[in-house]
Amino acid sequence: MLQRLVQLLPPRVRTVLRRVPFLVVLYRWLRRGTLTRDRYVFVPLALLAVAIGIATSGDSRGLAPSGALVLIVVVGGLLLKVRSLAALLAVVAAMAAYNVWKDVAAFGLGMIATLSITAVLAVTLARTRQQLGVQGLRGDSMLLELRDRLRRHGEMPRLPDGWSSQVVMLQAGGSSFGGDFVVSASDGDTLEVALVDVSGKGTDAGTRALMLSGAFGGLLGSVQPENFLPACNVYLHRQQWDEGFVTAVHVVVDLRTGEYTVGSAGHPPAVQFDAGSGAWRVSSAKGVVLGVVPDLNCVPERGQLRPGDALLLYTDGLVESPGSDLDAGIDRLLGEAERLVPQGFGRGARELVETMAAARDDDCALVLIWRT
Repeated sequence: MLQRLVQLLPPRVRTVLRRVPFLVVLYRWLRRGTLTRDRYVFVPLALLAVAIGIATSGDSRGLAPSGALVLIVVVGGLLLKVRSLAALLAVVAAMAAYNVWKDVAAFGLGMIATLSITAVLAVTLARTRQQLGVQGLRGDSMLLELRDRLRRHGEMPRLPDGWSSQVVMLQAGGSSFGGDFVVSASDGDTLEVALVDVSGKGTDAGTRALMLSGAFGGLLGSVQPENFLPACNVYLHRQQWDEGFVTAVHVVVDLRTGEYTVGSAGHPPAVQFDAGSGAWRVSSAKGVVLGVVPDLNCVPERGQLRPGDALLLYTDGLVESPGSDLDAGIDRLLGEAERLVPQGFGRGARELVETMAAARDDDCALVLIWRT
């Protein structure tokens, strides 16, 4: 970039500039080594810091923007690597010391403390960015993109007439990331849905959930339905994670007949609403949590959804409480779910999750599939 700018100058101007030793040394320094692009940012910031420092020292009316040095440190923390930022901080410190020596009123203890705290924050930010290998706020935007990808994975595919579905997810503490996620796939005749719960909550579990959503989403629809949970288990067992465990429930629904198969890997049991009897029936599907044993042995359950029936999948954040029995939490969930029937499943699903999650500090997720 610098070379292109130099080439744009007239030949006579370039000849004159080459005769100035300082400019020649500066030009060679800017183009040397791996910090070339970093130096393009460092030089303007350093010159601006010097200009502000000199202007402040000669300002007797208090009009010079001495506080702009704080902004220069912040910009350096966002754009520079640690090595270049250290040089910039040295320039800013020199200007601050110069103004203190000149007894400038603007540079009291308050300004010095502000610059010191900002410098510490800038170094921390620059070190984090350097470890990630990103510049500016790109790291935050990457996390936002990953969060959006996770949410898109949780969107249910378009279902044929006579079928509806809804996904409701709430993360602990209002975080954008959580340990619960949904992956789904449909070819028009068959719907596959997997609700996964990564141990932990909030951002701590969110990073593993982001990784697993891509892996599990790739397996869903690519392997035979009966092999999905075993394939997920093999993948997790190969990772050899020590952070915790992963539970999942996997449902395959034939959208033509309403017949379904539900398999569970250490997950809270699925629940079916029978419109004929008006009762909720808890599934008996069982299995070991994923990633613990090399060979997963799941005992699936088969059923059928008729018009008016519904299938409810959820994570333990909705039903588990410290010191409380899991069955008691499921009974409370089903009691609250009774409200869904008269007002419609789609309209009351979020209210159900918010009601159940109000007294808990855990990630919560609910998947509802019903036949109209």
